[in-house]
Amino acid sequence: MLVDPWFYAIAVPAVILLGLSKGGFAGVGSISMPLIALVIPPVQAAAVVLPILIVQDVVGVWAFRRTVDWRMLAVLMPGTVIGVGLGYLFATQVSVKGVLGMVGGLSVLFGVHRLWTEGRGPPAATRGLPEWMGSLFGAASGFTSQIAHAGAPPFQMWVMPRKLSRDLLVGTTAVYFGATNWIKVPAYIALGQFTAANMLITATLIPVAILSTFAGVALVRRVSPDKFNRIIYVLMILVGLKLCWDAAF
Repeated sequence: MLVDPWFYAIAVPAVILLGLSKGGFAGVGSISMPLIALVIPPVQAAAVVLPILIVQDVVGVWAFRRTVDWRMLAVLMPGTVIGVGLGYLFATQVSVKGVLGMVGGLSVLFGVHRLWTEGRGPPAATRGLPEWMGSLFGAASGFTSQIAHAGAPPFQMWVMPRKLSRDLLVGTTAVYFGATNWIKVPAYIALGQFTAANMLITATLIPVAILSTFAGVALVRRVSPDKFNRIIYVLMILVGLKLCWDAAF
């Protein structure tokens, strides 16, 4: 794997997209797991990506640490912890094809949802719901994050209708997923996924991860990500369909 050019042709762009996402281009990193799952088994891909996410979280949290909606995090996090636990229990019972199908299906649904809402403003469906229901969206985010690092859709469905300012949204997102990724670590240890081989792959990608996150932080205040995001969402749908095909056949 360490000398496979095809793996790095996919993994390096995937990690760059993760870095841009952690730096503030929310959503673009959602394609990374489906991309890497094209070249290595999805459970292994999740284990390789998690330490990268944690390293990138440090940069994102530090850059936006002064703009965080702590009340919103207090609503989301209890459910998130439960969701991660449920994701761990589910992961011990699902087949590789099942994980492929789940990652692919989430990618397609998220890509279609974001393309549909692009240009129409944030969805208002959760705006009138009582605050305690945020924990349910936190649980959904924790579950999908544990299974496939795909916790963004439920999180965004709850947060986006609140119309936070740009920096407050980026900071809250950074801290939320920074905490969530650390909560996932014990489950990955219990599943035996932090093997020497996986961590060696991770180590080769860490420099790219750090540089791309700093690039995201630098660019987020200068570049409108709208057109870039649309391209990413289309790619997410295509990659998701490919993973669903692989799961079915």
